[in-house]
Amino acid sequence: MISLPIEIKQKQVSGNIGIFEIEGLYPNYGITIGNALRRVLLSSIEGAAVTTIKIKNAPHEFSELPGVYESVLDIVLNIKGLRVKSFSDEPETLTLSAKGEKELFASNFDKNPNIEIQNKDLKIATLTDKKAELDIELVIEKGFGYRTLEEAKQDKTPIGSILVDSAFSPVVRVKIDTEEMRLKGRVDYNKLVIEIETDGSVSPKEALAQASSILAQHFAWISDEVSEKEESVKAATNDVVTVGDFDAEAKLADLKGMPKRVATCLVDNKIKTLGKLLKHTEEELQSLPGLGDKTFEDLKKFLKKNGLSLK
Repeated sequence: MISLPIEIKQKQVSGNIGIFEIEGLYPNYGITIGNALRRVLLSSIEGAAVTTIKIKNAPHEFSELPGVYESVLDIVLNIKGLRVKSFSDEPETLTLSAKGEKELFASNFDKNPNIEIQNKDLKIATLTDKKAELDIELVIEKGFGYRTLEEAKQDKTPIGSILVDSAFSPVVRVKIDTEEMRLKGRVDYNKLVIEIETDGSVSPKEALAQASSILAQHFAWISDEVSEKEESVKAATNDVVTVGDFDAEAKLADLKGMPKRVATCLVDNKIKTLGKLLKHTEEELQSLPGLGDKTFEDLKKFLKKNGLSLK
């Protein structure tokens, strides 16, 4: 049997950088697991980024603004470096309005309770005249990975707004390394070293936990699907097992009279067939996420009507 790792250590944390050591990996599993984690860390951790920019009197990025040292293109490039954390699932806005001779930084944006700016010292623009004015409105959205300008153009954009490429991933850099270690009388077991740098909106530890969970969920789904199909094949080659007037292997969503809301909730909790459902107790079902009292009562009515009972 392939053994599991024996220990994970958080070796060093400095600011937004974390170094983790996973010891006791089966030979060659260091690079296998390391590559999978690295890909997910860089592409699949949810983050937030600026998606559109609106600057007063600047309909496009090649405009010029009087009394502003930077070109509009320079301002757009500066804003693309803004790192934020969003506490909302809906698009949020940040606004900045300034007059007079001064330097403007990310900290000068008006406060939005749903947005937390990570790099407040990021320079946005320089006003060089007492009569200079600059008004900026940003739209911030949540997403995954990197969205190019071409992909963003598929959506409708308000007139006067400038679309930008958006780097949603809160993970800035991931470095993996493997070392051999002695274990169980062998010298080829692996130690995986992962160095993770984030933008501060999530900690390296949180990012690693999320990436591991994403992979585990995908592997669990594959395992469940393969096992279920294997059980279905076995059932097809043997006598069909029936429960009341139903096939035990019948999918809940296909059962006549089964409330759709009940079937959806059970399937979301990996209970897909009637046979699997009837192997559970009332207490087990009531503890399932999303199965409220009303939904459970509808399930009990269906079972009673068809002469079925739980374990």
